Amino acid sequence: MFVGLASGAIFTIYKPLDPSIFSVGGVFLSFGLLIVAYNYDKLININRFRKIVFFVEIVMLLVVALYILLPYDYQTALLIYIGYQLTFMFGSYLLRAETIFVSKVEYLSRLDRYKQFGYLAGLVLSWVFYKVLSNIFSITTNQTKIYILHFVLIFVEFFILFFLFKSFKK
Repeated sequence: MFVGLASGAIFTIYKPLDPSIFSVGGVFLSFGLLIVAYNYDKLININRFRKIVFFVEIVMLLVVALYILLPYDYQTALLIYIGYQLTFMFGSYLLRAETIFVSKVEYLSRLDRYKQFGYLAGLVLSWVFYKVLSNIFSITTNQTKIYILHFVLIFVEFFILFFLFKSFKK
């Protein structure tokens, strides 16, 4: 749901960045993905998975908080871009580890369906959210809409962290 809600926001958030930043960021992301991939033998265990998934979600919480707390400028956009790239470095690892840890096809299928339903729900909610801001509250600037959306994203991220804590209880 978080990804669906946030997906449209990046176009506004990244607006101050020069396109060359995305090339440099892509290079660092590729190297990060390689480092993670070369360390699968050390990383693919349930304890590391738990730590990495919490790390990724805490980084996302910090990214959302940064957008709310800092002025909207080049530095903020760059920090948010770096935060997202940092979480993307673990994307392949998290998917591979899930596949290993969720050994039954039925459960893996259910997990992927729930993820897709969450993504779709986030996309629909973000569309409704933007329409409500525009049509009911007469908020028309994209930057203001995205700023307000980040309060929703903070709530969603706390919701995610709550259920992560709950799911890893012994």
